[in-house]
Amino acid sequence: MLRILFVGDVVGRPGRRALRALLPGIKESYGADFCIANGENAAAGKGITEKVAQEMFSCGVDVITSGNHIWDRKEGISYVQAESRLLRPANYPPEVGGIGYGVFQTRSGVPVGVINLQGRTFMPATDCPFRTALYMLEEMDAPVKVGDFHAEATSEKVAMGWFLDGKV
Repeated sequence: MLRILFVGDVVGRPGRRALRALLPGIKESYGADFCIANGENAAAGKGITEKVAQEMFSCGVDVITSGNHIWDRKEGISYVQAESRLLRPANYPPEVGGIGYGVFQTRSGVPVGVINLQGRTFMPATDCPFRTALYMLEEMDAPVKVGDFHAEATSEKVAMGWFLDGKV
């Protein structure tokens, strides 16, 4: 059985300190094969930088997802655009750079598809996350698919949960 560990929003230095102290033991204790963490607030509470992302990867995170704050650190934007393990919401226009989904390998070689989406209610304008999800999931060639939906409104989160039921 494949075990995926998903760590919620890692916020600033305290969140990274907790990740460094606890993640290796949690992964070992639960036999996690793959780890995803949301890192959009990992650099001083807003945004991410290359140094912070590398720190998270060194703790055992395999993929970092994000949300609207991914762009809050200007010094991190070029890294977002270059690092395939650092996902920005897939429903942003392609012109912003970076990627919003990918297929990654567990340590045992199992392909895991990860898609990162952002809601639209009380958030900056983006393309429809539901249509984007449908398209991206069809593009992913992986037996296991995981979605991270960064949103503010509970109703939108519940709707996405129902929409993705059986697809991820």
